[in-house]
Amino acid sequence: MRSSLVATKGLRLVRGPSVRRDAARRRWTVVGAIASLALASGLIGYLTTPAGVNEPRTGPFSYFPSQ
Repeated sequence: MRSSLVATKGLRLVRGPSVRRDAARRRWTVVGAIASLALASGLIGYLTTPAGVNEPRTGPFSYFPSQ
């Protein structure tokens, strides 16, 4: 007799024998997607920063004159 917990819908590569493993796989997929998006955003930000900019002029005291 087949278990009622076995997934019968979706891609075969995504389905697993355990509901917990499926949930863990989905969780790790989301974590990986967020981490790769953050890495790609950081890389794009690094590559688009103008050359020679060493010190950003923003911060809590950037509105006060320095001299």
